[in-house]
Amino acid sequence: MKSSRHGERFRVSRRRLLLSAARSSVAVVLWVVVYYLVPLDQGLDTGTAIALAVSLVLFAGVVVWQVRTVTRSDHPRLRAVETLATAGPIFLIIFSAAYVILSQNQADSFSETFGRTDALYFTVTVFATVGFGDITPVTGTARVLTMVQMLADMVLVGMIAQILLGAVRIAEDARSAGSSEPSGPEKPVDQG
Repeated sequence: MKSSRHGERFRVSRRRLLLSAARSSVAVVLWVVVYYLVPLDQGLDTGTAIALAVSLVLFAGVVVWQVRTVTRSDHPRLRAVETLATAGPIFLIIFSAAYVILSQNQADSFSETFGRTDALYFTVTVFATVGFGDITPVTGTARVLTMVQMLADMVLVGMIAQILLGAVRIAEDARSAGSSEPSGPEKPVDQG
């Protein structure tokens, strides 16, 4: 009996893990497809800077919403991993789009002009702090944008990971507190 329950729990856990991985993969693929399809040929002006700021604020809002779903989840660890697996690529795509727009409007911004793949490569290189040196920001605007990404990278990696871990702890504490309560009415102890 115990072995069949364990086997069933394993199958359910594996199914849940596969579903979570599939959701994350589909979300990332969709964002990459959108990145390659959306027009990024607008001019570089205050509106572009505002669009980047709004994108980052919306991204932060989505992460806050995701953290709330982690705290309410029956499987908070899995939900937190799913959040990181989808949030990271979205964040990188936001900066990649900004680099494409900057490079197209000011060709001398970087050591080479960016296409979308070049911008994604540069964004991931900055995020991973590898810094191969093959592409470098040259103008002040490009350097400022790169510094903004570097600072935002630290926030994403440090603060969001800490927040998600805290959300997992909250959910697990709530679940363990709920499981320690008696499942039905307590029977009085017979004193006689």
